[in-house]
This record gives sequence, C-alpha cells and structure tokens, in this order.
Amino acid sequence: MVDRAKKKIDNIEHKGFIPNVSYDSVIFGFNGKQLKILILEYYNTGLFALPGGFVKRNESLDAAAERGVRERTGLDQIYLEQFYTFGSLTRSDPQAMERILEGNGMDRQAHQWMLDRFLSVSYYALINYDEVTPKPDELSDNINWYPIDELPPLMMDHNQIVNKALEVLRDNFEKKLIGMNLLPSKFTMKQLQMVYETILGKKLRRTSFQRRILGMDILERQEKLYQGKAHKAPYLYSFKS
Repeated sequence: MVDRAKKKIDNIEHKGFIPNVSYDSVIFGFNGKQLKILILEYYNTGLFALPGGFVKRNESLDAAAERGVRERTGLDQIYLEQFYTFGSLTRSDPQAMERILEGNGMDRQAHQWMLDRFLSVSYYALINYDEVTPKPDELSDNINWYPIDELPPLMMDHNQIVNKALEVLRDNFEKKLIGMNLLPSKFTMKQLQMVYETILGKKLRRTSFQRRILGMDILERQEKLYQGKAHKAPYLYSFKS
C-alpha cells in the first residue's frame, strides 16, 4: 500500500494542475451490436465514474482531454468533441473523493485540493471498439465497457453527463458523419444501419435507410464480403475522404 500511495502522490501534485478545473470523457465504442461506454471503478471503493482528470498548467484543455482518452484507450487518432460544461453548486462530492483518497492510501491533508469544488468540461470520444486496450487511471484498478442501457450507478453527476453526451451525439449524428469513427474502415450497409439504430434508439426500415444513405453521396462501394453463399454476399462500403 505504501508503494501504491507514493505512486499516486508522485503523479497527482496540486502545484502541477490548474485548480478547480477538470474534464470528463464519455468514450463511445460500438462492438457490432451495442453502443458501449468506458467506465472506471475506483480502487477499493466500489465507486464508478467516467474517465476524467485534471488540466496541467502547461497544456491546453483540449490537450488534457486528448491525453486522458489516449491513456485510457491506447489510441492516438480519435474523434473528440467538447460538448458541455457542468458547474452545478451540488456537483461536488467531498465524501466520495475522501473514499477514493483513503482507498488509495493517500493523505487527505496533502490532497485537500482534490476535495474542493470543480467545474467539469465534458467531451465525448468516438472510437473503434476493436482497437482499444482499456487501461485504468492512477486511482482505479478496473476499467470496462458497459452498454449504455446497463451502466452501473455513477458517482456525482456522471449519469447526467452521459445523458447529455447522448443527446448531443444524436443531434449531430449525420452532420458530422459520426459513423466513420465507430466502424472499421470497411463495413456493410447492415453494420452502418445498426450504428444508426443503436445511437438513435429506434428501428429503421432497411430499404428506406439504404436509399437515403446512398442518396447522401458519402459512401464508396468496395468489394463484396464473402462469408456464406456467394449470391448473398453483401457489398462493403467506406466513407469518402
């Protein structure tokens, strides 16, 4: 426990970060059937939370969020967008933070700054599920994918952050061609439709969906995907550059 505590103290020094500003990231991934989110479990507390962190004094806010997502997923090329700032008077939870410090063997007095009220600038990331190697942060010992409709109870206002991220994601879905960040470089029309249905939360008619998508002129048709009978092999598609 001493070695673990020393590691946390070395990595989370008050003087190295901007006070009272943090970021939280809703990291979306699509596994072919479900839209999922990466959730951390803090060491020895039973508390679940979105991946997040503090902003170093020598980096921009966007760079801090990019660093956090890269450290949690192992990916560099990601779609990351700032979508909202959460600053309610009730969003801070010093008791939860005390449990996290205690669970990691960290001195409360030395890390008093972490018990203060923080404004959270929130981002959502869209990544290829199959390329991710999840890695917990310094205060956690577990990080896992959870379907958006099967999330564990999250600390503070993190459920509210997830709901807002989904709202913004749905509003901006087609305008930003978000599907390209959740799918492999080549995909079937059925896979693309499943992404749409999962994010929008409703079923779509296959013929109407295909006609509308092809009419948008955003796809390039590739070779067929041969898995079973040749005459039933679907075409693969990719997004135009």
